[in-house]
Amino acid sequence: MPLDSRDKQPTSVQPQIDKNHSFRQSLGHAAGGVWLVIKKERNMRFHLLTAAIVIGLGLWFGIGRSDWLWIAVAIFSVITAEFLNTIVESIVDLVVGKSYHRLAKTAKDVAAASTLVAAVFAVVIGLIIFEPYIWFMLSTH
Repeated sequence: MPLDSRDKQPTSVQPQIDKNHSFRQSLGHAAGGVWLVIKKERNMRFHLLTAAIVIGLGLWFGIGRSDWLWIAVAIFSVITAEFLNTIVESIVDLVVGKSYHRLAKTAKDVAAASTLVAAVFAVVIGLIIFEPYIWFMLSTH
């Protein structure tokens, strides 16, 4: 059985080396990629938990349609940045292995910075949207 080089666990399927033959096969690989990032990346799990909390707050406060649009943009910006960060880290690790190279560090740091920028954007959007609701809630108590 082939081994996954990162986990040293036996895999039950042969690695695919040719193109996908159907949309269903492509979708299966994409879903597997989503699951892999959720399983392996602690920060993605944090982003998803935070997104769930924000969605819950939006439902509780009854935010409007345009606010939901901004919340969706903010959430998916962060999630997309985290996917891209994971891609960059994986490619850099594949190329340099366990050795150090300053360009590898630059690539990883900038990829992580893109996630940070997206997260800050999301926080700003959240503050703009939820601020009136929070002030109203605080003023009535």
